[in-house]
Amino acid sequence: MAEVIYRSIKNAVTIEFVEKKSKFIGHAAPVQTVEKAEEFIDSIKKAHPNATHNVWAYRLGISGQIQKFSDDGEPSQTAGMPTLDVILKQDITQLVIVATRYFGGILLGAGGLVRAYSKAAAEAISASEVVDYAKRDQYRFIVSYSEWGIVQNYCEKRNWTLKDIEYMENVSCTVVVKSDEAEELARFLQDISGGRVLPDFLSSVYLPIV
Repeated sequence: MAEVIYRSIKNAVTIEFVEKKSKFIGHAAPVQTVEKAEEFIDSIKKAHPNATHNVWAYRLGISGQIQKFSDDGEPSQTAGMPTLDVILKQDITQLVIVATRYFGGILLGAGGLVRAYSKAAAEAISASEVVDYAKRDQYRFIVSYSEWGIVQNYCEKRNWTLKDIEYMENVSCTVVVKSDEAEELARFLQDISGGRVLPDFLSSVYLPIV
């Protein structure tokens, strides 16, 4: 059983609804750094330059210690904070939500705004799906074509993900494994190559548990 590190959303999504003629578009994405969260916010602002408001909130860090929001011109506490509240109530982290509003001519009032922005956040999270994330380690290695089939079969049986595969004079690829499987990976590669191949550690990442 994989160790759960945190819960977040699975994929970037966009939802849309109309509330008293105002169009609300909820955008949500899994992110793992402040830089990525702000890039996402900027991308939505650029995609909707004529929107009345682009309200946003994000929660970051494994324990959710980084929290920030913006009402983007809506009355204080009616937009950004309700968006963040939805995130907090679901106890998820490492995500950003942007709620775009095109004003339709009818005032919603403070309570109406809170409900609309909360709805945009909740529906975006629901559309993406909340999943568990765990730490994985990525290793790079090179094998001969005669060894490649053995590698593919072994990795498939172990549920190890192979990616960034390059077919040149030899086959180079990246494999994603649990931290406690690194020694097994090294032993396997040494066994099939007669001690010639050793995996090089690239980085640790946090991925949805599937």
